[in-house]
Amino acid sequence: MATHIAAAPVTSVRLNPIKVANAARIIADNAIEKSPVPWCANGYYLSRRPSFTFDPLFHAGCYYVQEASSMFLEQALRQTTDLTKGLNVLDLCAAPGGKSTHIQSLISEQSVLVSNEIIKSRAAILRDNIIKWGGANVVVSNNDPKDFERLPGFFDVIVVDAPCSGSGLFRRDETAIDEWSEQSVALCSQRQQRILADVLPALREDGVLIYSTCSYSQQEDEAILEWLLASFDLESIPLTAEPEWNITEVHTAAGWGYRFWPHRVKGEGLFMTVLRKRNAAGNSEKYRPKTKALPTKEVAALGQWMDITDRSFVSFGDKIYSWPTASFEVFDFLAQRLKVIYSGVLTGALVRDKLIPDHALAMSRILNETAGKKTELPLTDAIRYLQRKDLSLDNAATGWQRATFKGFPLGWMNVLPNRINNYYPKELRILKELKPE
Repeated sequence: MATHIAAAPVTSVRLNPIKVANAARIIADNAIEKSPVPWCANGYYLSRRPSFTFDPLFHAGCYYVQEASSMFLEQALRQTTDLTKGLNVLDLCAAPGGKSTHIQSLISEQSVLVSNEIIKSRAAILRDNIIKWGGANVVVSNNDPKDFERLPGFFDVIVVDAPCSGSGLFRRDETAIDEWSEQSVALCSQRQQRILADVLPALREDGVLIYSTCSYSQQEDEAILEWLLASFDLESIPLTAEPEWNITEVHTAAGWGYRFWPHRVKGEGLFMTVLRKRNAAGNSEKYRPKTKALPTKEVAALGQWMDITDRSFVSFGDKIYSWPTASFEVFDFLAQRLKVIYSGVLTGALVRDKLIPDHALAMSRILNETAGKKTELPLTDAIRYLQRKDLSLDNAATGWQRATFKGFPLGWMNVLPNRINNYYPKELRILKELKPE
């Protein structure tokens, strides 16, 4: 408890490799020093916590603010799974999106990530963070764990960062101390067992289950590991953690687990264990394709904005989504079996054969660099844009264009002869005012 009270919370971020090549370009405040998180290739500790709200690079999806201990997921994936292959991966309890954006950065373009959240309001936040990250091979769903029984043996990897009593967050979140109780631990343990039992049929034979909590309680950690091994045909997988990382390896008769104690590591409390499924009770069912790709004429209109090679386009209502052609059947199957709220890249809407681009298209990497115009904004104007305020720009070319900061797109605006229409999404706008220094 002394560590929780005396020590300042650690601030860490993970950069987005599909947008940023090196750490020197993340965090607009160059006075903040960065040092590597040793178990994550793109993870960095910050010497102090900046105002992320007023950093346009944060809103551009250049990095994700994530607790360092949870970045150990990278080791669990790299040491157990061939990430160069086309994989089906499920992040079951995904909101707000830290682990999902991390997984998306590690898997191949031929892979498909299902990023799921059962709570509707949190699923919307998850969708927004997936869009900001810019990956094109993610499906966001809003399903109960039991719904995944419809996909027997479908996933190569399932990640369950389970809801827990939250004792590992005492230093970061003072309310977690007030809300903790032995009754809460018992209830969380029961819920964790139900979640795992419901989702395990969806893991294929030889597939990998990664289970984690931000709890110190053995009832939610080692006891769950023992229950999993006793109740299902699973085997525990040991991981390699370098001695200087100071991660505590828990090796019981049942298997291996890994504990992060905040007085030993530069991070918050975490428990993680990895298991492999030895036998599966069936394979995914056959189905009839339902979704039809857009006609060639409509796709041609989209070609002015993006590279349509190896991409298929589908419409849901008036919205047009881009799916990777190689994964079209997987996306279609998931759309039939799950409550999908977002998939691939939402490109926009076609009106009289002209595309009205969506914010997601500006944030993605499928947009041609030569498509449309770009207007570079200084910091003050970039913040005004992110607040969805009116802009007055000298010598700006007319038409649809991306507002950028340090070369990174923030979103769309349409410059007309007498005004500028700011198309930054209302629900994402900065509500605070920047105080002068």
